[in-house]
Amino acid sequence: MTWWQTELDRDSLLEHVCALAVEHSAPTTTYDVTRRLRRAVPKVLDWLEQWPGTTWQQRWLASGIESTGNDWMPSFIASHGMDAVTYEEPEGRSAMAWMLQGQILAPSMEWVLGQQFNYVLTRLPRAMDPAGHARLLAHCEVRGQVGPRALAYTVGTIGRILLSCGGTIGDITVGDCLAYMEAYQKVRPNGKFDRLFYTLLFELGVFGEHAPDRLRAWTVRGQLTVPELVDRYDIACKPVRDLLVDYFTVRSADLDYSTLRHSVQQVCQLWWKDLEEHHPGIDTLAMTPQMVIEWKERLKTIQLGGSRQGKPRLRQTSVILAVRALYLDIAHFAAHDPVRWSPWVIPSPIQAPGRQTAKESKRATARMHQRTRSLAPTLPVLARAVRNWRAATERLYAQAQDLPVGGHIKVDGQIWLRHQGRQSDGVRLFLAPAAGGEPWDLTREEEYSFWAWAAIETLQETGIRIEELLELTHYSFAAYTLPTTGETVPLLQVTPSKSDQERVILVSPELGEVMAAVIHRVRAGQASIPLISRYDQHEQIYTPRLPFLFQRRRGGIPTPLPPAYIQRVLEQALARSGLTDQLGEPVRYTPHDFRRIFTTDAIRAGLPPHIAAKILGHDDVNTTMGYAAIYPEDVINHHRAYLARRRATRPSEEYRDLTPGEWDEFIAHFELRKVALGTCTRDYGTPCSHEHACIRCPVLRPDPAEKDRLAEIAVNLEARIAEAQQRGWHGEVAGLEATLAAAHDKLRAMGDLTDRTHTYLGMPAMGRRSS
Repeated sequence: MTWWQTELDRDSLLEHVCALAVEHSAPTTTYDVTRRLRRAVPKVLDWLEQWPGTTWQQRWLASGIESTGNDWMPSFIASHGMDAVTYEEPEGRSAMAWMLQGQILAPSMEWVLGQQFNYVLTRLPRAMDPAGHARLLAHCEVRGQVGPRALAYTVGTIGRILLSCGGTIGDITVGDCLAYMEAYQKVRPNGKFDRLFYTLLFELGVFGEHAPDRLRAWTVRGQLTVPELVDRYDIACKPVRDLLVDYFTVRSADLDYSTLRHSVQQVCQLWWKDLEEHHPGIDTLAMTPQMVIEWKERLKTIQLGGSRQGKPRLRQTSVILAVRALYLDIAHFAAHDPVRWSPWVIPSPIQAPGRQTAKESKRATARMHQRTRSLAPTLPVLARAVRNWRAATERLYAQAQDLPVGGHIKVDGQIWLRHQGRQSDGVRLFLAPAAGGEPWDLTREEEYSFWAWAAIETLQETGIRIEELLELTHYSFAAYTLPTTGETVPLLQVTPSKSDQERVILVSPELGEVMAAVIHRVRAGQASIPLISRYDQHEQIYTPRLPFLFQRRRGGIPTPLPPAYIQRVLEQALARSGLTDQLGEPVRYTPHDFRRIFTTDAIRAGLPPHIAAKILGHDDVNTTMGYAAIYPEDVINHHRAYLARRRATRPSEEYRDLTPGEWDEFIAHFELRKVALGTCTRDYGTPCSHEHACIRCPVLRPDPAEKDRLAEIAVNLEARIAEAQQRGWHGEVAGLEATLAAAHDKLRAMGDLTDRTHTYLGMPAMGRRSS
């Protein structure tokens, strides 16, 4: 391969390099630079002409410098006898750098990464492609989230690629990026690899719209083939291995990839590989009754580190059914292809689990219900704690954002200093205790608090699955006009996931507030939400590029949030809430717990089970009822309702018209509900059982507008408590303290109602997608 710069003669090459130096050097240094180049470049050319070739590139390759991976300067010095003339070494390096910028030579990626060209790399793209370099800088300025240090590193990476491949920034291909990544891992295995350069080039349209938007998409292995899935378990018997490959190849036509991968694991690892380990040399599917008994016994536990004392396996019957299905399917396949399958047809030695399946299902449901009953009372506490965490972190971040490095801020009596941190580009904000200690990444803390709040609020308001949460996009919102009233209500479209059914959920004001905050954050001042692709961990494929709502900037690259990140921020929120169980252990939530609690609360509130099933995306209403944990008080309330319905079945003569006195009594009951601090919510026909002690009454619904009145009452109660303590009225003290505690509870309830703001999210026009 050759090009015009490497074919230049000595004089033309010198003029080309000097002209390049004049164009890209400071005016005050132009004379000195060109003078040194005219003295040093001929010496570099003399050194290159020692090796054969018709072009300078051929001579460079013939020198063997790249194959050894060594620096070229020692050979250059030795060839010119410059051991005593040390000032010519930097001139020679400068001349070589300008020759490389002039594309006289095209060294390999490995050689470029092994040299110290930091003083050249940042100016290299500007020298080789001024228009492309200016376009790159303009895009970074508009895009934001790229600090000076990250930009310099990215420009240097692009400079290395141009140095090796030549051309302009627009000529860089995906293959060039992959070659650079491979060379980087080879030359600098412990270095920090920059992936931002690929994303910026993609956003500039260098690779075209059909290329992946992240470099990682080229390095992540997608779906494995059936032979590759089976070979992961290293089956010793080749005939059985081939049989299993053929079997799962047939089955794969009816299974999604996640189910196929799970089935291969059950049959190959948990069954056949286990048999090979305990019965070496086995080569037949015929199992003796004793072998079946021993295998089922081993299946009861999950072996940890080769020890027989393992963790109990909760789902055994699914493995047994998968193996039994193998025997039955082979017999069925033999009817259509006897040549391939008949030699393996034998009666299944594994009987159907029968009642064991029902027992296992009941135990799983009981565990799930007990977990739901224990977690449901803690959810309001967790939600309040994460709201407070977010609010406190946002206030601190706003106060510290404008601090210069070394500036201080006082928070809760502790002084914090603005720290330089591990990055000097100012994108991330670090604080360190003035008394000494490790720096605190406030940027990460603010991210954790926001996404914990957004995830918890969305999960508890909708009951959607974690994968459905992470697949929400800006296109998920729709407007629906009620046919009866003409009112337009916002809806949230949930994309198909586990049951492959799309469904819609009504957007409550609380959910609308969360979605508006997420959209505002992800936009980050831009006109639209970035379009990104998301890696489906179950199907192991990348989705099309969409405006996903749950995304964040990671190293300047828009990245969708993975399930592990949601679990991490959830654990951070639980740690700050201080919640513990009955044994004093920290409470642990999973994203699916919110779905179970949502279902239980909906059913208890009177939502018909078939409507709940539609909202949750369940095909069978029995699945929905399995999610709903029944409380003891639910049994009592339903029994009372049954008694009330039975009493209602009385002779018709007992029914009569309502008298005016009864109607007046009914109206008077509701007139007596309005009190100074809010509204009494006691049932009709029930007297005030607390003798009008409204502050301590649990059925009082406080009015946020009366918050100041209740605050005055609390201050008065504190004064009365002090007087009672002074006079020794201990009975009064106990009663007043109980009233004061109830007043503080009512004040917090009023604060929660006041803090919840309702934001109208806005609906995209029907028939037109917007981002």
